[in-house]
Amino acid sequence: MGHAVRFTNPRLLTILLPATEHSVEPARATHRWVWGFCSRLSGFLIYMKKILLGLAALVVLGGIALVVILTLSLGSIIKKGVEAVAPPITQTTVQLDSASLSFLSGAGALKGFVLGNPEGYKTPQAMRVGQIAVGIEPRSVFSDKIHVQHVKVEGAEITFEGSLGTKNNLTKIMDNVDSTLGADKDKSKPASKEPAADKGKASKAEPGASKKLQVDDFLISGAKVNVSMNILAGKQLSVTIPDIHFTNLGSGPEGITAAELTKKILGEITPAVMKAVEKGVGDLGKVATDALKDAGKDLSKDGVEKAAKGLGDLLKKK
Repeated sequence: MGHAVRFTNPRLLTILLPATEHSVEPARATHRWVWGFCSRLSGFLIYMKKILLGLAALVVLGGIALVVILTLSLGSIIKKGVEAVAPPITQTTVQLDSASLSFLSGAGALKGFVLGNPEGYKTPQAMRVGQIAVGIEPRSVFSDKIHVQHVKVEGAEITFEGSLGTKNNLTKIMDNVDSTLGADKDKSKPASKEPAADKGKASKAEPGASKKLQVDDFLISGAKVNVSMNILAGKQLSVTIPDIHFTNLGSGPEGITAAELTKKILGEITPAVMKAVEKGVGDLGKVATDALKDAGKDLSKDGVEKAAKGLGDLLKKK
């Protein structure tokens, strides 16, 4: 059983009762103030959370937009660079349908690359490639030395027009590249005394002259050569060339120029093409000789027609 507390001192009772009655209102006021403060703080925190989430969303969207803009810009820069730099080197037309490059991964592609023929040649182009896969260090596009991690050229269509000597479209392009390199070397020599104004004009005329390249890996595979020669009497002969592979081009501090890279590539392609063409024509000539020998054995009209038909079918197959 509990015991009730009994106040036997009236004076003490009169002191305690008023104090207890008056202490209730301040406690309630304090409670209301604390509750209101907590409510306002909670609302403020929710409001700030919404603002921060909104800002985070804007940052993410802005980052995505920036990546898209940079990706489109890099593709445009590469396309314009190829079409501006290549023609003066080869002294032919150079076209590129489109170029793309991811700003994040550096993976990209060049689509619809066409290297035109020099003047005086009848075939449409010297080389056509549907798509070239590339890997580039994205930030290097804006530097003086572009770092190309890999280039993969698959299924290139090369046209050989002319003779197996020095008079064909590929050797002519090689001569043009050598001429460009010779001119570049002359420009790199200490210049004679020139007026300052002329030097300023020269520097403006060649804004990309100092751009260098570093190519870690360059592969040409599955290339097909369409041969156009007078001895084929209007028929085309198709041959293939072995894969061509380069590594560590321009890995030194000086890098490699676009003209030097072009000479390196064409310097491997041209002899490979001529060797394949020579073999293809030789094989064709052997078959033709055998066919004529067979026709000689059978001088009848049917024998000659049969040999001619066999040679014509062979040309079509090639």
